[in-house]
Amino acid sequence: MEIYERTSQDVCAEGGVRMPPCVGLTSNALPEARNIVSSTSSQTGVSTKSAFSGITSKRICSKEKSVPHWYALRTTYGREKKAYDYMVARGVTAFYPTKDVVKLVKGKRKIITESRLPNIFFAYGTEEEIKTYVYDNVNLPFLRFYYRYIHVGCKNEKTPIIVPNYQMESLKIVCAAEVDDIIISNEEIPKFETGQLVRITKGAFAGVIGTVARYKGQQRVAVIMNGLITAVTAYIPTPYLDSIV
Repeated sequence: MEIYERTSQDVCAEGGVRMPPCVGLTSNALPEARNIVSSTSSQTGVSTKSAFSGITSKRICSKEKSVPHWYALRTTYGREKKAYDYMVARGVTAFYPTKDVVKLVKGKRKIITESRLPNIFFAYGTEEEIKTYVYDNVNLPFLRFYYRYIHVGCKNEKTPIIVPNYQMESLKIVCAAEVDDIIISNEEIPKFETGQLVRITKGAFAGVIGTVARYKGQQRVAVIMNGLITAVTAYIPTPYLDSIV
């Protein structure tokens, strides 16, 4: 099995396995929450808490855009490899997981390399850097961000999905394991939604962080990228697991 991953620089410091303060498709480093005293201006009648929160949100958003992250990207008609090759050739760090399958081609058995995640791959950089490719309608008209939608007042706003570093590292480990009984699905698997968060310490999946549950008769660990994919390991013995509180 071949894993397509090329880097223009060492990103271990940013891409290492570190538990962020939150789990899900969010940034690895969220600002520390602080208590804000709410008051109302006697002249305007506007809550200073609301005004401060709005300013703070804009500052956080601006800061997030200037920090490199892993972004989930989608293509149409199976052109993820084409987009991946184009971006990597221009120095972008990207991850394109594949698998080898045996197929009959003109009556002969051949090993064919296929994408594990049709139409999906991941790129590392700041939002503005990745946007230069997503909005390149000349060379990459089939490339787009995956978005998450949030309610801001009466409006719906969309922001590109950020994949935490620890989830990307876990996905790489699952995809690279020389084990047949792994599952990578574009759908949610309910059994893992309420499982205990654990770290695998031994075996082919050592280093994976995810939720543990029994699935298809075996204890497994799943890396859940909410709204995107679920990557499930093969059987994991209990002594190989450390709980994460």
